Amino acid sequence: MRREKRRISIFTRRALMLAAGQAGLFGLLGIRLYRMQVTDGPRYATLAADNRVSARLVAPPRGEIHDRGGILLAGNKPHWRALLMVDRATNTKATLAAFELLVPLAPAERLRIRRAVAAHRPFVPVLLRDYLSWDQMAALAVNAPALPGIVVDVGTTRLYPFGTAMAHLIGYVGPPTGPQVAHDPMLALPGMRVGKTGVELAQNAPLTGAPGMVRLEVNALGRVIRDLARNPGTPGETVRLHLDATLQQQTVAELAKKKSASAVVLDLETGAVRAMGSTPSFDPTLFDTGLSAAKWKAWITDRRAPLLDKAMAGIYAPGSTFKPVTALAGLTSGGINPGTHFFCPGYLDLGGHRYWCWLHSGHGWLDLPGAICQSCDVYFYHTALATGIDRIAAMAHRLGIGVAPAIDLPGAASGFVPTLEWRHAQGKAWTLGETVIHGVGQGFDLATPIELAIMAARVATGRAISPRVAAAVGNRVLPAPPFPDLGLPKAYLALVRQGMREAVNNPLGTAYASRLPDPKIEMAGKTGSAQVFDMSQAATASNYNTLNLPWHLRPTALFIAFAPVGAPRYAAAVVVEHGNEGASAAAPIAKAVIEAALAQPPAVLPAAPGPARAAGVPA
Repeated sequence: MRREKRRISIFTRRALMLAAGQAGLFGLLGIRLYRMQVTDGPRYATLAADNRVSARLVAPPRGEIHDRGGILLAGNKPHWRALLMVDRATNTKATLAAFELLVPLAPAERLRIRRAVAAHRPFVPVLLRDYLSWDQMAALAVNAPALPGIVVDVGTTRLYPFGTAMAHLIGYVGPPTGPQVAHDPMLALPGMRVGKTGVELAQNAPLTGAPGMVRLEVNALGRVIRDLARNPGTPGETVRLHLDATLQQQTVAELAKKKSASAVVLDLETGAVRAMGSTPSFDPTLFDTGLSAAKWKAWITDRRAPLLDKAMAGIYAPGSTFKPVTALAGLTSGGINPGTHFFCPGYLDLGGHRYWCWLHSGHGWLDLPGAICQSCDVYFYHTALATGIDRIAAMAHRLGIGVAPAIDLPGAASGFVPTLEWRHAQGKAWTLGETVIHGVGQGFDLATPIELAIMAARVATGRAISPRVAAAVGNRVLPAPPFPDLGLPKAYLALVRQGMREAVNNPLGTAYASRLPDPKIEMAGKTGSAQVFDMSQAATASNYNTLNLPWHLRPTALFIAFAPVGAPRYAAAVVVEHGNEGASAAAPIAKAVIEAALAQPPAVLPAAPGPARAAGVPA
């Protein structure tokens, strides 16, 4: 009996201990459950949501570029692309291997992807392949269960409706460089493009915009189930230009008749660039979609330099288009006066050397307007000697030659006009013979087409006109800056303008064949022809026909102009590489361009740019 009681007591104690242990265990579980569900419930709910939701940044749409009337010059076109969400790929190596079975990758692409995966940034997907074909996109969609972390997405390609006609001015975009990404991590987003040249580069900041965010629902394997939310970001701002798309096309069409040429048309009221073309040109889209090695080699080996914006960066001897500079330098310095006449026998002998006029038979006695009209070299030989190279250089700078143009575009080169200080710094003496040839725009004299257009604009108005391309950015209209008076005597400017008027409208003028058809509207201009190599004195004396030379050795043909003469509205400069004569090669282009410009209605810029007038289709 005692033994039974003892056994029951032991059992009871053990049962109580077991019950206490169970109660304690369930108590701990209860406390833990309370903490998880009540105290820490919101935190675990967030973690659970994060496990099923994947977020990624997306590149914003790049802003559009319009002409002055709202015609689309640069926009965006959608395309398919494949992205890898690194944090959702259960096995990155296996996923990429499966992807490559459907979309083969080149060695360079594999290297790029490996580096991008290694440098993975949170919320930034890795671009696997841009510009997927329809078959590739469909294959990836069908095999999505075997491709955890891979997303087929819509990207954008930069669209240039006018193609080669505006490639140099509008520019092009391309992937950002390493230093650019290091400076701004947002540029690492797939599809981000930055401006490389032209307006795309000059206005890159407002065109870029701000990134958006996409939230995706994914399963445990990392497969995307659906979009939960999509914020496309803030699109880049629309940039409106002063450019006239119709005039630009007409200008480029005229230039394309020559092997290699360029032209600039400026509005004399505001300095607005209405047209600026350079031919031959290139397809700017290829820098975004992919440029083949063969195409690149063809471009860089072409003697006509299609990648060079000749209007902005082409540097040429100005030839006789420089004579208005020499004339104004002579007048303002007192080297000549409005009544000065010189006799042209067809040459000037100086220091044992004969400097020929282009008309070897001579022009006889001429005043300044007559000398400009007939482009008499001898008259300007005398004027240069009476003026001096330093005064000629100072006037050239005043008129915009040899000074970097203050234009809102990158890549503008600067011409050059020598001075005595420059020559002495070389340890060489300046000779009178050098002054002679620089008076007619030869020797070391250099200018760009945009500089020649600026010079024509300043002669036409007497104001320090500077060119402008952008008219408005977003809602902000960019006002025209004040153009100060050049301080040149009106009588002297009138004398030079008279000579330029006669050069086009007088039967003796070198550009008479290019006068405007309406006698009520006159164009003033100046022809020019500049040698690209030193011909022998014997060849010059024999009046050798330079058309017999190979194309690349023929003189450069130039022409500057403004119109209408009575109330100048536009100025233009045309340069035809190896065109031989400005009168026959460059002046007809200027005539066609000026005539088209005068037919355009004045621009009335709205306070804020509206939508593109004809998206992707020239008007």
